[in-house]
Amino acid sequence: MRTFPRTFLALLLCLLAPAAWAGDFQKGWGAYSSTDYATALNEWQELADSGDADACYGMGLLYGNGFGVDMNDDLALKYYGIAADLGHAEAQYSLGVMFQNGWGVPVDEEEGVKWYRLAAEQGIVGAYLALGRVNALDYAESYDPVQAHKWFTLAANAGDLDAKTKLEFLETRMTPEQVVEAKALASAWMQSH
Repeated sequence: MRTFPRTFLALLLCLLAPAAWAGDFQKGWGAYSSTDYATALNEWQELADSGDADACYGMGLLYGNGFGVDMNDDLALKYYGIAADLGHAEAQYSLGVMFQNGWGVPVDEEEGVKWYRLAAEQGIVGAYLALGRVNALDYAESYDPVQAHKWFTLAANAGDLDAKTKLEFLETRMTPEQVVEAKALASAWMQSH
């Protein structure tokens, strides 16, 4: 009769122990922010290995930048990819950057744009800027000043000063009708998001 409480307590401790040993994302983020990358790695590794999206993003940051570890694009892509597939917006943006720049993968503009669009859907200002730049390249097949204006408008409305400068320049190369169309697209985006 007295074994039940002891057995129950032992079982409860066994169930709670992994939570006590598992990393703490916020502690890791605090360490990362203060350049204590060893602690960030220690806090995030187990969480990332168990599929935690935030921790995977953190591991991608460590390996993608060589912070506290040897820079390793393969591992950065792995961890960003896991987080991105789980819907992590910053990881989606980071994958877009890697594909667009050919970091660890062949340059793939289309794949980069795919990840930027997913990140933009979640309000990542860097993705707005990236999509604006992709559409603003007047020598590229993707040139679309109306779309470029829309994305730069979204970034400017989010407070990005660089986007305002890009908008001013872009408007010198657009017709008044194109500017009106772009502003309507940006307005519709803001209302739907």
